[in-house]
Amino acid sequence: MTFVLYGLLGSLFLAGSWRVARKPRPLIRFFIFLLVHCCYRLRLRGRHHIPAKGPAVVVCNHVSFMDALVMGGASPRPLRFLMDRPIYESPWLNWLFRLVGAIPVESDRRDPGSVRRALEEVSRALRSGEVVMLFPEGRLTPDGEVHTFRRGLETILARDPVPVIPAGLAGLWGSWTSHRGGQALTKRPRRFRARVALYFGEPIPPRLARRDRLETRVRALKAEADGWACPHDIAAPR
Repeated sequence: MTFVLYGLLGSLFLAGSWRVARKPRPLIRFFIFLLVHCCYRLRLRGRHHIPAKGPAVVVCNHVSFMDALVMGGASPRPLRFLMDRPIYESPWLNWLFRLVGAIPVESDRRDPGSVRRALEEVSRALRSGEVVMLFPEGRLTPDGEVHTFRRGLETILARDPVPVIPAGLAGLWGSWTSHRGGQALTKRPRRFRARVALYFGEPIPPRLARRDRLETRVRALKAEADGWACPHDIAAPR
């Protein structure tokens, strides 16, 4: 009986390992979710706006180098991230970016054809029914505010008209992974279990997903998230 029990447990372990090896993203997302919840007091709202199946694009303001982890852990579905190639090629994290299917992009001035290849990979992902995540500002905010969205999103939607889910992220401005008080990642971590809020909005049909409209919606969601994550900053006189 003991032999049979151990054999059954061994078979389940091998089957589970084989499944994880084939599809590692759900397990990685689970561990990222745990990590984010250990580091921050996280409030999520509107996760149901990400469709249970089918392609979509998620857009969010860009506050810190932790944003992708927060977004990836909070999403009910795996996200394919469009990210800068220098970060993608980090010797410590490249293995993780490859596992989760991140899509690297570099300026055509530095790498001719990089933007075209990245857009083609985004198109393949969307046509396969995946969810693609991008930060339309194209860089970390230098002052904590939402900055002008760039044109790449319109190019993506012209090729693949899919719903766009806006999101507002608050609470990470001032962390050592943001640009507040100096270059990101050059300061010592000073906060632990800080309040972080991530609010998703209703999907916007592709025909209505103009840059200005999406930027306005992300600003509004961020302002709502600020109300919980940074109540003292809002209440402070300016």
